Amino acid sequence: MRAHEDSSVAFDDGVNVIIGPNGAGKTNILESIHMLCLSRSFLTSKEQVVLRKGAPYYEVTGTFDTESRGEQKVRVAFVPGEGKKVFVNGAPLERLIDIVGRFPVVVFSPGDQRLTAEGPEFRRRFIDNIISQSSPVYLDHLLRYRLALKQRNELLNRARRFRQPADPVVLEGLTQGLLEPGAAIIAARLAFVDDFTTHLDEAYQRISEVAERPHLTYRPFAQPVSDRADVREALASELRSLAHREQERGMTMCGPHRHDLDFYLDELPVRRFASQGQHRTFGMALKLAQYDYMQERGNERPILLLDDVFDNLDPARIEAFLGILGSEAVGQSITTAARREIVHNHLASDACRTIEVDKGGQIRQPGEEPNPADLREQHAPETGTVQTAP
Repeated sequence: MRAHEDSSVAFDDGVNVIIGPNGAGKTNILESIHMLCLSRSFLTSKEQVVLRKGAPYYEVTGTFDTESRGEQKVRVAFVPGEGKKVFVNGAPLERLIDIVGRFPVVVFSPGDQRLTAEGPEFRRRFIDNIISQSSPVYLDHLLRYRLALKQRNELLNRARRFRQPADPVVLEGLTQGLLEPGAAIIAARLAFVDDFTTHLDEAYQRISEVAERPHLTYRPFAQPVSDRADVREALASELRSLAHREQERGMTMCGPHRHDLDFYLDELPVRRFASQGQHRTFGMALKLAQYDYMQERGNERPILLLDDVFDNLDPARIEAFLGILGSEAVGQSITTAARREIVHNHLASDACRTIEVDKGGQIRQPGEEPNPADLREQHAPETGTVQTAP
């Protein structure tokens, strides 16, 4: 994978810090862990971008020490032209998504600033990621909805191109196929927001001493809805009212794929009125709240991945966040940083496992000399390995 041809890393079950210059491949290690947990990169959806230049394939393997299933070995392999496969304990999964939720993971990276600053697609992806890892049923509804939406949009777009109405019987069938998973998604999101707000408020207070209070809202319809049947009827009503405009535009114009999640500090929208510092604090709080929410609802403690998130934070916020990582509130965390002092000025070196990566992508673990030949002889770790080849 990109910067790593054949690398192996061992992690402790507490705080882990990966130190190395920019471009050395620190992020690729986190990317590999994320792929083992969710079958995909958190940086890109394009497999060719993940593939090391000139390599015929990539492979990532890892060992998880889980609370509910014991030791679990995962392998993700991609070959251009043949696709991607995921194996757990040597057995292939029927679907890539079957890995989702088994090894919960939370990632916080510089790209997450888009959550509070940019468009609704990032917030939809955020909420779908959390609920999908906590609920296989939600993920199934999401996949069914996306398939129905794709088919319905293709029908509407084809009708618009040929300047004729869509076949009413086919359109009605696709609309009915959209309603049930769509209503389930909206109802689950409404329930999520009610629960998540408490976690967000607690997380924000842990990393900021200001009096302002965060909250989030999700208003899918103009009128309040009380249950799933109510949601289904409200969605059906919207689709009926927009039928003419959908024919003109050639697309489905309402539903959970167009909704937004609104973030507030007190009564002011974060996106429009928050300062840079408030954006960063809110983003950190969102990720800590995600960790707490998923930990509360799962059989496994999530792995927390932090990719170069401390460079633009003030010392007080860095110290507060690292204090949380070192507490019993968080299990295993893996942090990348370009400079050792960013972390070690606030966290004692013996309070974390430090792994160094040099410009060539070579990895040196505690007590080791940077001998590439020795790096290939690493023994099994306490909580997992990440290997990439080629």
